Amino acid sequence: MKADRLLSILLLLQTRGRVPASELATRLEVSTRTVYRDVEALSAAGVPVYAERGRYGGIALLPGFRTDVTGLTADEARALFVLAAQGAHEALGLDDALGSALRKVMAALPAPHRPAAELTGRRILVDPDRWLGGPRPAVDLDALHTAVLTDRRLRIRYRHSGRTEPRTYTVDPYGLVAKAGVWYLVADRRGRPQLFRADRVARARLTDAPVQRRPGAELAEVWAELRRQVEERPAPVRVTARIRRDRLDLAVRILGPALLAPPRPEDQEGAQDDEPAGGDAPPGAWAVLEIGYPVLSAVRQLLQFGDSLEVLDPPEARRVLAGSAAALTTLYAADAP
Repeated sequence: MKADRLLSILLLLQTRGRVPASELATRLEVSTRTVYRDVEALSAAGVPVYAERGRYGGIALLPGFRTDVTGLTADEARALFVLAAQGAHEALGLDDALGSALRKVMAALPAPHRPAAELTGRRILVDPDRWLGGPRPAVDLDALHTAVLTDRRLRIRYRHSGRTEPRTYTVDPYGLVAKAGVWYLVADRRGRPQLFRADRVARARLTDAPVQRRPGAELAEVWAELRRQVEERPAPVRVTARIRRDRLDLAVRILGPALLAPPRPEDQEGAQDDEPAGGDAPPGAWAVLEIGYPVLSAVRQLLQFGDSLEVLDPPEARRVLAGSAAALTTLYAADAP
């Protein structure tokens, strides 16, 4: 454990320069006294490390000192070759760089670890896209990527969902996030955090102004806040439906976040007397779903399950589905046998 800690301190100092002892202690989950003891151990081993006291002090390496660290453990080596979100590298133009970097890492690995690392890369594949996601529009991340790396404000033309005309915004980017194969720009707009889907950015232009982020705010924290807002968005329309069990798994995958609770078996005593057109179902063949929608008209999503799903409540949702089904019947009536 101490050897790993000494290596971590050395890597942090090489990457960050001067680092306060308190920050090192927090990162390594040890006391400040332990950090100073580790610094003494590094110095005794010949590493030119020193400590400066005072408000702007910290622990640092002498200028120009570098070391090549190849002491990766077997698990660390394998972890590097499990490539999560492979599409992310392609979208950022880093596919070739990634391949080159992994070849260099492979060459630097201790010989006993190389077979396991190579086998991991061939046997483990992470596909970030959802099933049945369909083709995705092309996304140009060049301007967005440059903005987040150079800390510059962005002027974007953005098309919101359900709108045809894009709007123009000036935003202060925190970074880019790839979630389930979709890229998002996380940025402040007028001092408030906001998500922008990259495939809806019609045009992006870097400005000469530096980014103006909220003090202390970091990408991971802002993303967590925005994600919580999306996932905890209130659903004023609560729909109770029952679905045949042989379609339950499909329904759970499709409805996903709209489900307000896990599916439950139908109470046979409270089941409706009339079965849908699919015929009589044996006891226990139905499951009950609780679904939340932002607007009543969104219940039309449930028509895709045909007579395998019946909305039980509220009556307004049943009327919407009945009206939609009647309209479909009229549309295709001429083609009915």
